[in-house]
Amino acid sequence: MFHYAKKQSGLSAAGAILRLIFHNTVRHVRKSHGNPLLGLVINLLQTVMLVLVFVFMFSILGLRGNAIRGDFILYIMSGVFLFLTHNKALGDVASSETATSPMMQHAPMNTAIAITSAALSSLYIQVLSVVVILTAYSLGWGTVSFQYLPGVCLMMLMSWFSGVAIGMLLLALRPWFPQFTKIIQTVYARANMITSGKMFVANQTPGYILAMFSWNPLFHCIDQARGFTFTNYTPHYSSVAYPIVFSLVLITIGLLAEFFTRNRVSASWGAGR
Repeated sequence: MFHYAKKQSGLSAAGAILRLIFHNTVRHVRKSHGNPLLGLVINLLQTVMLVLVFVFMFSILGLRGNAIRGDFILYIMSGVFLFLTHNKALGDVASSETATSPMMQHAPMNTAIAITSAALSSLYIQVLSVVVILTAYSLGWGTVSFQYLPGVCLMMLMSWFSGVAIGMLLLALRPWFPQFTKIIQTVYARANMITSGKMFVANQTPGYILAMFSWNPLFHCIDQARGFTFTNYTPHYSSVAYPIVFSLVLITIGLLAEFFTRNRVSASWGAGR
């Protein structure tokens, strides 16, 4: 069998990889729903419903006094947006194509492109949803103002990146322990409803409770984002550096584990799963 190999320069090879990532990202965005606009609307409705649920819960339980002095809706949204960004990135990366997926039978495709596309599609949908919701809220109820907008954007990116890092580790474990990995992902997502800190602020939380939440990178991202959002809040018990270091360490371990798994994976592992 003859095989034709086309020589490419480094620049053309990089361009081909970026083009492949772009097309695979578009495919991943459309995978959840055939109509990308309707997929965005569904994501918007999920976000809005979660914000309304927390507003209702805070009002019924009389917890509005525990919020930061300022725009209460913006306080709720600052937690919900980062929570969804983190969890969506984790879920999309953890469920992306592995070495046994049919898509990997196509020569230019590889797991690195699949993981990158899954992560970027998640970020695209969440950023677009946040922009649409904040624009609608600003037009309908008044101007939305941030104390330091670049800091808020950085914390949103860090919540996404930390979700990608954890998803990478789960993706590497999935071929070995498929059911166990699903359980871990579900337990972590449920635990994040509380340990992410979106329902309270760290400065008003007792120390013994903070000790149970400070391991979570999303807790630090949300608390720091509120510090960048509100003039009247300065975080004392969270750090910008922690989610960065946590994510870099975890994504390094995840890449090594994925490489180890990819070199030992068998096509029969994907049968019936």
